[in-house]
Amino acid sequence: MSKANKDTDVENIRHSLAHVLAAAVLKKFPKAKLGIGPVIENGFYYDFLLPRSLTPDDLKELEKDMKKLVSGNLPFAGKKITPAEAKKLFKDQRFKLDLIKEFVKEKKTLTVYRTGELFMDLCKGGHVKNTKEINPDAFKLTHVAGAYWRGDEKNSQLQRVYGLAFGTKKELDEHLKMLAEAEKRDHKKLGPRLKIFMFHETAPGMPYWLPKGTLIYNELINFWREEHKKRDYNEIVSPLLNKKELYVTSGHYDHYWEEMFVAETGENEEYGIKAMNCPNAMIVFGSESRSYRDLPLRFADTDTLHRYERSGTLNGLLRVREFRQDDAHCFVREDQIGREYEEIFGIVERFYSVFGLSYSFRLGTRPDNFMGDKKTWDKAEGTLEKILKKSGKKFVIFEKDGAFYGPKVDIIMKDSLGREWQMGTVQLDFQQPRRFKLEYADKDGSKKTPIAIHRVIYGSMERFIGILIEHFAGAFPLWLSPVQAIVLPLSEKFSKYAGKIYDELKKENIRAEITNANETLGKRIREAEMQKIPYVLVVGEKEEESETVNVRHYHRGQEGEISIEKLIKKIKNEIEEKVI
Repeated sequence: MSKANKDTDVENIRHSLAHVLAAAVLKKFPKAKLGIGPVIENGFYYDFLLPRSLTPDDLKELEKDMKKLVSGNLPFAGKKITPAEAKKLFKDQRFKLDLIKEFVKEKKTLTVYRTGELFMDLCKGGHVKNTKEINPDAFKLTHVAGAYWRGDEKNSQLQRVYGLAFGTKKELDEHLKMLAEAEKRDHKKLGPRLKIFMFHETAPGMPYWLPKGTLIYNELINFWREEHKKRDYNEIVSPLLNKKELYVTSGHYDHYWEEMFVAETGENEEYGIKAMNCPNAMIVFGSESRSYRDLPLRFADTDTLHRYERSGTLNGLLRVREFRQDDAHCFVREDQIGREYEEIFGIVERFYSVFGLSYSFRLGTRPDNFMGDKKTWDKAEGTLEKILKKSGKKFVIFEKDGAFYGPKVDIIMKDSLGREWQMGTVQLDFQQPRRFKLEYADKDGSKKTPIAIHRVIYGSMERFIGILIEHFAGAFPLWLSPVQAIVLPLSEKFSKYAGKIYDELKKENIRAEITNANETLGKRIREAEMQKIPYVLVVGEKEEESETVNVRHYHRGQEGEISIEKLIKKIKNEIEEKVI
């Protein structure tokens, strides 16, 4: 069986199980109101309006009933119906009537699918022919979450029941094992425990970076600055508040204004709190005369951005309202596009290899709400596809997933648990330079419009750090670790020698801590391990006499005695080489 066929079969299983779940819920709650029940990654969900909140015991009972239904070899059958038939069939289901009204307005064909004689749902299909195709041991209901109907806070809040589903029990067991490991690595738990970041109710979706987290943040930015300086990027800083007119020119007012925080002044002026850097980069390019000799011209920045993410979508550092990007806008001639992308892909390889991260690319094409003309879009998409093929890197095409001003290449990263994350992006833009009337003098003295390449490598710094926490389970590489070494005197008697070691480390700019001997050595070592400190240095009589330290490494275990000079050289080399 081909991968495509296998994926289709699993999707059909998941979609069918959503219907089976709805049938089980209606059996338990006959007056339940049904929302939608789509397939999602690794499973499915269904939304319900119920007379009471579901409990973990309810999920167990529903799952048990689902297994009985699946074992009943129920056939799935679909048919087209008229709007009048649909309204009659779902006369007691107000959410279904809402959908029917919308589908009729959009002139969509209405279809229903029957599960045996138990359940009928408004659905476009994609099901198994019979529930005997479903392995009753290869699915599991996992949890319940709140969800507003149609994602609108003004509508009814429903209970969303989530389930996992696979073709085999082995696949389900492997996924559950991965989820258990992911739970241990959850950045929302590890981050505050390791004193990296915190949130407060007065600033939802806006993280507080604690001293240790700020160190990590700054190290990542410092690395970014060093690497971009080598590649002739010019760092800029631009205003965080801009008049609405800037975003009208860029096109963001028509395509993005609802996703931005907006401020009004007493002078009846409307400002947008910056959600993206590109309009400001356009202003900088247009601030003086440019020549073909100036191109490529690369502006980089790490300004703070704000986006109005709905409260229900916020998720630790992975989905926030305040963030910074390692942003850049490269202005090029058309004949420089290929070379510039090669340069950018080189930066991507450098950055992701430092963290031991594998990645692939995803090409997003023209969306429905695109800006500009189709001919220019087709040309831009063709250019990017050629560049991607030449790169030799794996890539897929996502139709209609481009930015409104141009096609994009997203960086899809795979972490240590095999999970994929969309990180940075490289976007080709013929539109905004035109809207801002940007130009440069070509060789023959004629005026030409540059092409802009928008690109971020880390992506959102917040999201990147959140994923790094989970990727490394909080045990960062030495160069990123907030505390790189901790000195533990065996007893109070050796505190002076421990202090000497600590001073030597600090003098060499190694981030170090020292503990007193009030607690037992074993307890202090365990605490250092809980804080995931790379180097634990124990000193006692033997070490003081030989002017050494006894080294215990977080990953490598006991390493024995070493002179402080050799240890410092070793640590500095690991930092310099950015050893994982």
